[in-house]
Amino acid sequence: MPYYDAGLKSAVDGIAAAGTRIAFFTADPGSSGANEIAGTGRPATTWATTTNGVRAGSQVTAPIGAGTAVSHWGIFTAATGGTLLYSAALGATETFGSAGNLLHTPTLTVAN
Repeated sequence: MPYYDAGLKSAVDGIAAAGTRIAFFTADPGSSGANEIAGTGRPATTWATTTNGVRAGSQVTAPIGAGTAVSHWGIFTAATGGTLLYSAALGATETFGSAGNLLHTPTLTVAN
C-alpha cells in the first residue's frame, strides 16, 4: 500500500524537527548506529522548508581521520548518545588517505 505525499511530507518534517545532528559511518549503521566514526562531533544542520519534495539541510563539515572510508551518513537527535532517526549511503564512498574534512549537505526526499 503506498504512502501519500502529505503523509511522507509529515514524516520528513518530523525527522527534521527531531534530528539536527549529522553522523558519519564506515558501513551501514543499521537501526543501532553501529560503525559511527568517532571524533566527528556530529555537526549540526539547519533544515530548510520542503521544496519540490526535498528538505535540504545546511552543509556540515566533519573532521575525518587518515585511512578512513566514509560510506554512510545519518541523523541523530543529540550530539552524543541520542537516537538515530535516519541513515543513507553517500553517493559514493569517500576514502581519506590523510586526515581531512568531509563536507556534506544532508537531504531528505519525500518520495514513495
